[in-house]
Amino acid sequence: MQVEAGTVRRGAVLEIEGQLFLVVKTEFRNPGNWRAILNITLKNLKTGTTNEQRWRPQDKVEVAFVEERGAEYLYSDNHSHVFMYMDDYDQISLQKDALGDEVLYLLPNTPVKIKVYDKKPVSIELPNTVRHEIKQTEPTVKRATAQAQYKPAITETGLKVMVPPFINIGDKVEIDTRSGEYLSRV
Repeated sequence: MQVEAGTVRRGAVLEIEGQLFLVVKTEFRNPGNWRAILNITLKNLKTGTTNEQRWRPQDKVEVAFVEERGAEYLYSDNHSHVFMYMDDYDQISLQKDALGDEVLYLLPNTPVKIKVYDKKPVSIELPNTVRHEIKQTEPTVKRATAQAQYKPAITETGLKVMVPPFINIGDKVEIDTRSGEYLSRV
């Protein structure tokens, strides 16, 4: 199915010259009165290599038909990440390098959608938000205002996120998985 490149989002699977590519990152640039440019970082699902492609937002790209199946993250071992399909309870393993940084958003029992192409899992789609506990951050500063003062924090999975100064160790926070930004304290 052909769509405009401007509508492609992270996690989509594109078919280019007979090969499948996973969209890792999209960046839209509109430099003044020049034409708009869309930089898309792609990961070849066969070789694992990444490269960057440049398109105009109105250019047509081929989106591969992928089936989405509801699943739940169970655990990780030394070689893979294990998920369970919610419809038939079958377990499936994805290689460590298949998920990249997305694994930092996963806690046991996190619901995800697994994208399947030709009966083979190719990627996962995370929920829009996740809730994590803060395990490491700087102490709260007394009389600090909340105006544009954020401090670094590390969650229970090792995810690094910038949080407001009133967040302490042990607090649960909600994080947007699309941008990696702090949303609120839970």
